[in-house]
Amino acid sequence: MFRAIRWAVGLGALATVVACSGGEPDPSTGEGDEDLTSLTARQRVLTFEGTVYVAPNASEAKIIEAARAQTQTAFGALLNAEVAVQSREVQNVDPASFRKRPVTVVDVAAGGAGREMLEVSYKYTDNAVVPVAMSRKTSLSLALLGQGHVPKTKEVVELCTKNDKEAREDAEAGLLWYDFNPSKSSCRKAMEQEQRRIDDESGRLEDPRKMVPLSRAERVYLPVTMQLARAATATRATYPEYDRLFTGGAEPGVLTVAIVNGRLAHDRVEARKDGGYYEWMAALDVIFTEIPGFELTKVEPAADITTANIEGRRYDLKFSDFIQWTVYGSGWPSGMPASSRDDIAKRIADTLDGRWVTFEKKVKVQIGDEPEKDFTLRIETMFGADTDPAPHRRAVKRGDVVLYNGHSYIGYGPLDPDHFKPSSFSPGYQLLFFDSCVSYNYYEKDFFALKEGGSKNLDMITNGLEAPEWQSGEAQGAFVAKLIGGTMPSYQTLLKAAQATDSLRVVDGEIDNRFNPSRTRVKLTR
Repeated sequence: MFRAIRWAVGLGALATVVACSGGEPDPSTGEGDEDLTSLTARQRVLTFEGTVYVAPNASEAKIIEAARAQTQTAFGALLNAEVAVQSREVQNVDPASFRKRPVTVVDVAAGGAGREMLEVSYKYTDNAVVPVAMSRKTSLSLALLGQGHVPKTKEVVELCTKNDKEAREDAEAGLLWYDFNPSKSSCRKAMEQEQRRIDDESGRLEDPRKMVPLSRAERVYLPVTMQLARAATATRATYPEYDRLFTGGAEPGVLTVAIVNGRLAHDRVEARKDGGYYEWMAALDVIFTEIPGFELTKVEPAADITTANIEGRRYDLKFSDFIQWTVYGSGWPSGMPASSRDDIAKRIADTLDGRWVTFEKKVKVQIGDEPEKDFTLRIETMFGADTDPAPHRRAVKRGDVVLYNGHSYIGYGPLDPDHFKPSSFSPGYQLLFFDSCVSYNYYEKDFFALKEGGSKNLDMITNGLEAPEWQSGEAQGAFVAKLIGGTMPSYQTLLKAAQATDSLRVVDGEIDNRFNPSRTRVKLTR
């Protein structure tokens, strides 16, 4: 759920002045083409079966509710097995799969007539991604939490989670499903003990065809086999729709890259002490090093970040100075005493916190046989995003390419699809890269449904697993620099640029893209 903070530094190489599609040798042809959707993952169709017990007259809605409460617990089990499913929190329960059986639930130890209930078995099916190392696996032996786990939450936390402060707090907040790990040896031992008791009591029933022991209906753990079947995977090089990006979608003649960086510290601290501020500066450092010539054009809300008065002296400043101070601890204004450095760094960081900063670079673009045209590369970016969806709404509305680096808030934060509607998006083709934990599960499926035209107008890059903070800024910057640098690389090449933080990272929506550098030449002169 949370990501370790990173403080190291990386730097990209200088780019050439003129580049065009086809100018870069692309490793995405030949035997390794199955890596195009992801460098580290393979697509699979995942299925498993579960069982719930409900009142005899339970409505279909109540049955779905009970089944979803159970399937949700597969989230942590799969996450700990390095498998991610597409449907948010594993909620894709299909009533058509229900198999119902009236039963009498009997407390074998206490005796008595028992109570009537409805046993409902279901089959769960979802798209999933697995690590390349698991590409030959066809099944996983895991477990769900049964309907009797709630009174035993403390025991489950001790036996089937890391049992650390975070896991205990999650359980108190109703998030045990996120941390549940049935693969732990202590958890497997508890499951085996429970199963022996269930088997023993089942053997003592008067009519096993119509009765089930209470220990089965209120079991804590439900062992399941997760089946993994092959799914369609890209077998050729796939590309962003560069001809559409370099025409301008949100604004004609402009390619807008909207970059939102969230706060990473779990307790709010001043901007420059938050790891997210460092990662923001590190990303911009890579972009501006690889593609020189971007100029600061706007700060919103308006603020003067070009001068500062410290200890009675006035200093002229550039944005590149802020990057140098933050990333390298150097580049301080000439003549500035060491006593002033901490003050000026804090002032600038506090001023930038929550403000949008816009950079632009004028270039020329030629698409196919059309005449060369003036074009603008624009970066709109901000640091300081937290739970407020407003920065993300702005980015999605104005950006042709949108990148987010920050916490996922278990899918219920600012990028919750409920905060968006079809009119929230910019017109035309967009590329969204949500570099947060388990974003494949939280956002991928719903955003395609929201965007007009679905995958024909939207590509998404998401993470199947928890993503690291360490090196996330450099990885993000390298991705952007490669994307807008002019070589028109394949998705495989773009993913390699950001590979330092690859956590089962996948691209979706790209299979139906029409752009191919062998058919359409896009030339960028900068």
